[in-house]
Amino acid sequence: MTAALAAALALGAAGCVPVDEPDAPPSDSGGNAAQKLAQLAVANAGSMKGYSRERFPHWRDTGKNCDVRDSVLKRDGEDIRLSGCNVVAGRWESVYDDRALTDPSDVDIDHMVPLANAWRSGADEWDDAKRGDFANDMDRPQLIAVSKSSNRAKGDQDPSQWKPANRSFWCQYAENWVTVKHHWRLTVTNAEKAALTDMLEGCTWASKP
Repeated sequence: MTAALAAALALGAAGCVPVDEPDAPPSDSGGNAAQKLAQLAVANAGSMKGYSRERFPHWRDTGKNCDVRDSVLKRDGEDIRLSGCNVVAGRWESVYDDRALTDPSDVDIDHMVPLANAWRSGADEWDDAKRGDFANDMDRPQLIAVSKSSNRAKGDQDPSQWKPANRSFWCQYAENWVTVKHHWRLTVTNAEKAALTDMLEGCTWASKP
């Protein structure tokens, strides 16, 4: 059983249903993080003309009075307490800054590749339905529960502009970023690719198939 299927079954048992992705791009062709990074097209960051968060519809419903945010909080937390399908308490480890959080209001759901960054790297050419698939993607490492403060500090910056304060998460952060951009066929800038290359260099698993 795959991790994605196990997660979907767990959510279904709790009264939520998995997110539909009817028009998602083809699945990844495999390969390690370094190989996938090499396959990404390099381009200058595009214009922000026409951008708004509303062009990436989120959060989608995943059950009665439950949405993708609740599903990610449930997936990433421990000792979760629910009111219906809403997460009202639990414990989360914010891997960006190595903080333990117990109040859901202190937790943000971060888009690994920020919506504005995606817009500048190719998503401006998508329709809103595809952008919605991207913004609610729970099959890739695109959504992660982290501290509100670290998410706000990151903003829409790429790894050449911002990295997690928790250096022990850099390898996973770089791999996750590359995985998302590779799957959704988004571009990277020269500076972004250089930063990701540096982050992956010390990761022994990054060069394994």
